[in-house]
Amino acid sequence: MTAMKTNFINQLRFNENGLIPAIAQDWLDGAVLMVAWMNKASIELTIQTGEVHYWSRSRQELWHKGKTSGNRQILKGMRHDCDADVLLLSIKQIGSGACHTGARSCFFLDSLNDGNKVSTSLLPPTDTCTELFQVIQNRVSNPEEGSYTNKLLKGGDNMTLKKIGEESAEFVMACKDNDVNEISKEAADLIFHIQVALALHGVNWRDVLNVLATRRNAPRRQ
Repeated sequence: MTAMKTNFINQLRFNENGLIPAIAQDWLDGAVLMVAWMNKASIELTIQTGEVHYWSRSRQELWHKGKTSGNRQILKGMRHDCDADVLLLSIKQIGSGACHTGARSCFFLDSLNDGNKVSTSLLPPTDTCTELFQVIQNRVSNPEEGSYTNKLLKGGDNMTLKKIGEESAEFVMACKDNDVNEISKEAADLIFHIQVALALHGVNWRDVLNVLATRRNAPRRQ
């Protein structure tokens, strides 16, 4: 642990109990998984080990997330807000989920719609592409009559790959015409049909995000 990595701790604004709230966010799709508390010791330990440690207010002790459940959190990045009184942890969640209920995220209650109804099936908000793929996956397991997605899925590769070819050509032409609105629309159509093809072949959108993430620091192409 270098001095550079821990200097920021002295800038943080801990509360009267020496604690600061920490939001754990998925490093790939941005889903908010949980909120817990940290103190100086847990922050230092998290940086030292690369695995997230919190402070348990109920047990009054350091809490190595996932030590007993196996649902560990690997630290990918750490930020603090402009007031330096909240931490944002970018983490890779290991195991079934971050919540003690077994859900992926602790935020599965819709406050504006039946907020008192407990349903751990409500997925956390993520980026639009990830949410779109979740809809497509749901169509795979729960087909809906009249659904265009299900029409594509039923048509298999023959229909879906043909559409990808058509949408690719339309995207190219929109770029050639330098029509910003059409480029956006055709790009959206192309991404949707690519995701249907991924679902057909059992490839998760998250697998694609993983590949993109590994290329962030890849050697530059010559």
